[in-house]
Amino acid sequence: MKPKLLIVDDDDEIRTQMKWALTADYEIVMAEDRASGLEAFRTHKPAVALLDLGLPPRAGDTEEGFALLAEILAVDKMTKAIVITGQNEREHALRAIATGAYDFLCKPVNMDELKILIKRCFHVAGLERENRHLWQNLGDGLFEGMLGTGQKTQEMFSAIRKVATTEAPVLLLGESGTGKEKAALAVHCRSPRSGGPFIAINCGAIPETLIESELFGHEKGAFTGAHVQRKGRIETADGGTLFLDEIGELPAPLQVKFLRFLQEQRFTRVGGREEIKTNVRVIAATNANLKSNIQDGKFREDLFYRLAVVTINLPPLRERGEDAKLLAQIFLQRFATENGKTNLTFQPEALRALTRHTWPGNIRELENRVKRAVIMADNKRITSADLELTQEAGGERPTTLKEAREAVEREMIQQVLQRHAGKVSSAAIELGISRPTLYELMEKLGIQRE
Repeated sequence: MKPKLLIVDDDDEIRTQMKWALTADYEIVMAEDRASGLEAFRTHKPAVALLDLGLPPRAGDTEEGFALLAEILAVDKMTKAIVITGQNEREHALRAIATGAYDFLCKPVNMDELKILIKRCFHVAGLERENRHLWQNLGDGLFEGMLGTGQKTQEMFSAIRKVATTEAPVLLLGESGTGKEKAALAVHCRSPRSGGPFIAINCGAIPETLIESELFGHEKGAFTGAHVQRKGRIETADGGTLFLDEIGELPAPLQVKFLRFLQEQRFTRVGGREEIKTNVRVIAATNANLKSNIQDGKFREDLFYRLAVVTINLPPLRERGEDAKLLAQIFLQRFATENGKTNLTFQPEALRALTRHTWPGNIRELENRVKRAVIMADNKRITSADLELTQEAGGERPTTLKEAREAVEREMIQQVLQRHAGKVSSAAIELGISRPTLYELMEKLGIQRE
């Protein structure tokens, strides 16, 4: 089906002209005044509307047009309204944009320019509709604070559901930034231990001389500085779950003591003699190759098999299909709200960059890039430059002739536009192409019109 386009103009000849020019690409809905325009909008719900401000019964001024614009946006604020105004009526154009219009064109309307603008409006409306759809269906992709709709993500969620109801130790394997602590917390929250504590410790972030005390606790006077008795993380996690991140960093001497704890659920504090019994479920995680560490003598094989009763692999973001765009939209909404920039959206070119990027830092990298982009963005639409995902910033080389050609075209057009302070007409002359052709290239390459 063709997308619906509403045209409101009191001049029958202009309406007919526009219908003939645009009917090949759109289903045209026409109206001649404010009342019929609003009725047509409510009936057909077009994503884009083309409005002349001078409408009867007050065709001599703009109040009817502005009233219709406000009424349309009150019905659906996401509508992309293009306002037609006179050459010397810049104040009306600015007022229309302030009211919520997407863009404006001056009379007489250049049909090629209008076609490009309408196409852009439908494209942006489609992106926003997709974003709303993602939010409306977020329940299907939301799992204990984790998000994702891709097949590999859903397989991970399924594995967590199955193992959560058991008491089996779990080993989470995945690259840095894939959300291993969130996965561990999901196991805990869906387990019978959800009412107990969830205690996390990063084995790689604590000095080797302190990690034993952190895990097992110590008695008063056990070592210099031990002025009081202190419970360790294992004891604190009694009745709940202990999460050991970067388990591959656990020092070899401690591996023996921890193995005994796993076997017997008993331990002694550093400097103590009393055995303490606990009831703790252990979830471990690592981004290291533990089997390789076993062969190198860095990790005990018996400890590995105790920890890896059930192993869950967390897929890297680059293998999670459309999840990168979904997560980016969620992060954008969160950080935009926090920074008072609620109208921010991604440029099409930025979304393409998100899809192309390999995400070596996974979800953590994506979150940080979106957060920075929200803070640094100067316009209402985030670009790949805001995300630092341009060819230069990302260090990625074009992999096809088409990508290489687009990269050269994008760089040249941006440089010429900069030289001409964003004036499209002057830039088109220097580039040796028409203004409509330049608009088409800018749209295709994701270059924002200033």
